[in-house]
Amino acid sequence: MYTHADALAKVRELEQTGQEAFAWVGLHEPDEHQMQDVADVFGLHPLAAEDAVVAHQRPKLERYDETLFLVLKTVKYVPHDSVVLARQIVETGQVMVFVGKDFVVTVRHGEHGGLADVRKRMEADPDHLRLGRTR
Repeated sequence: MYTHADALAKVRELEQTGQEAFAWVGLHEPDEHQMQDVADVFGLHPLAAEDAVVAHQRPKLERYDETLFLVLKTVKYVPHDSVVLARQIVETGQVMVFVGKDFVVTVRHGEHGGLADVRKRMEADPDHLRLGRTR
């Protein structure tokens, strides 16, 4: 199991050695303490970090200094055998995304797995990740 603490330790290690890197830290329904740890490492705005802990935010795009904060609604189809209530056919959730010059932090609320596929494709093609950091 790979935890947020493991990811943050690796980011801190890279910072101390002066290595340039692009980091993607993904959290699923973090508590306030976990989110604060991530916010401290990446310099996330306190209000945006607070929003990321609480699901049911309105969709939005905000800029805090050099960091973009995006809130997206997600929808997942639930297979069913007969006509049922709409809330039983569709599960909703949210993805909050912080984007900085050398990092992405994603915070997921609800069950959905689309980001794992994106991450695998990016890791399989390092040239895409090299585009993330410019000097």
